[in-house]
Amino acid sequence: MKTIWIVDDDEEMIRAVQLMLKLLGNDTFFFVGARPAAQALLAGQRPDLIILDINMPEVSGVDFLEFLRRRKEYKDIPVVMLSTEAADVTVDRALALGADAYVTKPVALEELEQAMEKAFRAHGG
Repeated sequence: MKTIWIVDDDEEMIRAVQLMLKLLGNDTFFFVGARPAAQALLAGQRPDLIILDINMPEVSGVDFLEFLRRRKEYKDIPVVMLSTEAADVTVDRALALGADAYVTKPVALEELEQAMEKAFRAHGG
């Protein structure tokens, strides 16, 4: 069983994604915003994968992704971006910064599962 973190500022979206992840047989933790997720990482917690929103107050998903990819101890954590942003420039930037997959909201169960599989494969899992 994998432990998946959901990092989003929309609690309704968190609940929907959490339900999908449980249907897929995963444990979930959620963080309302990137700051508490970063604090959990720095405190020694570690997920098997992170599902990350882009547009969040205080610390954006892009900033959090950059934080993950700049630190060697977090570089190998698979990241799936899940956002309402669908513009090619946004998707391309997230992928260039190290996101392993990108899906747009609202997301279907099968689409989320495929994105997670792609992210795990990118990290040898």
